[in-house]
Amino acid sequence: MRRDTQNVLLVLLGGALIKISATELYLRYVKPANKWYLLAAGVVILALAATSLLRDAWLARGGRPMPGHHSHDHEPHSPWLLLLPVLAIFLVAPPALGADSVQRAAAGNSVTAAAGPSSGEFAPLPAGAAPELRLSDFVARAVWDRAGSLAGRDVTLTGFVVHRGGAAELARLVITCCAADARPMVVRLTDGGAARDLPSGTWLRLRARLLPGSATVADGYTPSVQVLDAEPIPEPVEAYEY
Repeated sequence: MRRDTQNVLLVLLGGALIKISATELYLRYVKPANKWYLLAAGVVILALAATSLLRDAWLARGGRPMPGHHSHDHEPHSPWLLLLPVLAIFLVAPPALGADSVQRAAAGNSVTAAAGPSSGEFAPLPAGAAPELRLSDFVARAVWDRAGSLAGRDVTLTGFVVHRGGAAELARLVITCCAADARPMVVRLTDGGAARDLPSGTWLRLRARLLPGSATVADGYTPSVQVLDAEPIPEPVEAYEY
C-alpha cells in the first residue's frame, strides 16, 4: 500500500472516531463508558497520520530517510475499499442494530444473558403504580425471581416491536462492550391490540403485566405479558441496554 493511501486512511479513520465520539453517534456502536477510549484512539491515529505526513514532506524536500522508512510503490486497488466503512460514517452514519438483528437471532432468551442473582432473590420493585424496568431486568425477574415480585404488578417497558413466527414481541438489544456482542432480550405480547399490529422496528413504551409461569425452558425463557397500554415513541438515544 502506498504511503499516501495509508495517510489518507489514517486521517479519515481518526477523524471518523473523533466525529462519532464528539456526538451521540457513538452510542450506536459502543456503551457510554467507551466514549473516551474511542476519542483517545481517534487522537492517536490522527497523531500518527500527522507524523507520517511530516516525514513524507521532509523526504520530498530532499531530507534523508528516517530510520525504519521503507518506500512501497506498488499499490493494489483493494486498500481503497477500506475507505468505504469510514466514508459511510462520515456521510450516512449506520443506525443502531434493531429488529433485523433480533429476527436473525435464535428465538427465545439466553439463560445466561437473563441470569439474576445467584440467590434468586431480587430487590423490591421501585414504588409506583407501574415502575419502569429495563427489559433485561424484567426477563431476569420473570425467569429467576423466587419471590415472584412481578406477580400482579404493572410495569413499564421500553423496546421495539418484532414479528417472528406469527408472534409479536417487544425486544431490546443488550451489549456488554459494543454492538458486535449484542444479544436480544424479548418478551411476547398478548392482548396487545394495536401494538401487535405495528410494523417491526416501531419503538413502544408499554404498561404491561407478566403472565405467571410463561417464562419456561419450553418457550426459550420468553415471558409473555398482557399489554395494558402502549405508546409509540421515537428511538431513544441509547438504543441498547447495558
